[in-house]
Amino acid sequence: MNLARIIEGHPADRVAIFSRGKPTTYGQLCDQVAHVRGGLAALGVAKGDRVALLCGNGRYFAELYLAALGLGAVTVPLNPSSPAPEIERELRTVGAKVVVVEPAAAHAWSQINRTGLAAVEHVVATEPKTVEGADCLFDELLRAEQAPIAELETDDLAVLIFTSGTAGSPRAAMLSHGNLLSNLDQSRSTDGIMAGDVVYGVLPLFHIFGLNVVLGLSLARGATVVLVQRFDPFTALETIRDRAVTVVPGAPPLWVAFSQFDDAPADSFANVRLALTGAAKMPEEAARRLQERFGMSLLEGYGLTEASPVVTSSAGMEVKLGSVGKVLDGIQVRLVDENGDDALKGDSGEILVKGPNVFMGYLDAPEATARALTADGWLRTGDIAVADDDGYLYLVDRAKDLVIVSGVNVYPAEVEQVLLDHPDVAEVGVVGVPHPHTGEAVKAFVVLKPGAGAHEDSLVSWCLDNLARYKCPTKVVFVDELPRNVSGKLLRRSLV
Repeated sequence: MNLARIIEGHPADRVAIFSRGKPTTYGQLCDQVAHVRGGLAALGVAKGDRVALLCGNGRYFAELYLAALGLGAVTVPLNPSSPAPEIERELRTVGAKVVVVEPAAAHAWSQINRTGLAAVEHVVATEPKTVEGADCLFDELLRAEQAPIAELETDDLAVLIFTSGTAGSPRAAMLSHGNLLSNLDQSRSTDGIMAGDVVYGVLPLFHIFGLNVVLGLSLARGATVVLVQRFDPFTALETIRDRAVTVVPGAPPLWVAFSQFDDAPADSFANVRLALTGAAKMPEEAARRLQERFGMSLLEGYGLTEASPVVTSSAGMEVKLGSVGKVLDGIQVRLVDENGDDALKGDSGEILVKGPNVFMGYLDAPEATARALTADGWLRTGDIAVADDDGYLYLVDRAKDLVIVSGVNVYPAEVEQVLLDHPDVAEVGVVGVPHPHTGEAVKAFVVLKPGAGAHEDSLVSWCLDNLARYKCPTKVVFVDELPRNVSGKLLRRSLV
């Protein structure tokens, strides 16, 4: 078995991917991926080696992802817009052997200290003369002799994907071929993406929703994926119309933007049969506006990186506003109270998930893994929900301190550590606050050292130099002290 085989068995002349306005059929994709497999093999890539992708949504990402999987190598999708220190930390954590860099990440790559990345043997540039230190071009991989797909076991590692997850600061979650394939199979229990669909692919492929739903599920079903680098409502509606898009998956901020786009024609989504959302709680008012303006019912689901990712879906069933749907076939879910016992009927409880889609743990982090997984294989999600009599799930709270910005997890401890590294900062507390466009935003409360002269802009700039933009505070408040309990623990709920 091998996850890379999801592109096989579809009509060779059907379009698999649109990228930069150019179509690639399934026949062409299979052929090109086999060449790229051979090119990676010629660089010495073998089973278990890490191939990091600093690439946006496009053909390069798709072909490299599938080629690395086919060799039994481990793909590490990274955010190409992250600053150099964050990328360097992640590459060091996974021990990448090959790094593929698109022009958008070239500047950050040029700032990375290669002496700390001894495992990196090759740097592949997707475009000529764009990446400092590149020793190979993507086109060279594409001209290599084809290589066969390796036969693997279910628990062979496929992807390392960074997540704030259920266990503290960002870790590399280990997802196997079996994990990812099982979630694709579990999704068959819904009337979701099907053969012949055209899927709008703006969700970032370095995020699990984009990776294994937008790309993975679409290719497994024989659909067409329109890969888009960035989102704005006007051009998105043009693409949806011109490409006859039938499925639009998006985090809540995408749908909020559409709901507030007053100039959008009422028939903007006339061809769309599935409007999907997840990754964060969808504002109910925005969902109502979409229904009223476009006659479109938004189907909300629930998932997380550690579950590969989909746990529940509303596709193919009666829509209940505010619900994330029902649990997929093949997945078990429990709601438990603070003692770990099953919550009483009608009561809220933490969501626990079990199934072949549940991840293998966090890379080189046994303590974090033990906090996330019970001894008998249940994944502690940290999310609180309640179920109705029909089996629909409703998210009501989070047990963890996670902040969700545009559907992407931000763990306060990571932001706090970066701020504490600033020479003027003595103490810091970070929380999430409501934001009209991104759902939540990061807000920092800072205690300065005596005599320090740091100001809000300088601390925000410090964060921008060390963290991805979405993780950076949009507001910094200076305080004399932080609220703590008698044992000294920060009381985040008291930060307002």
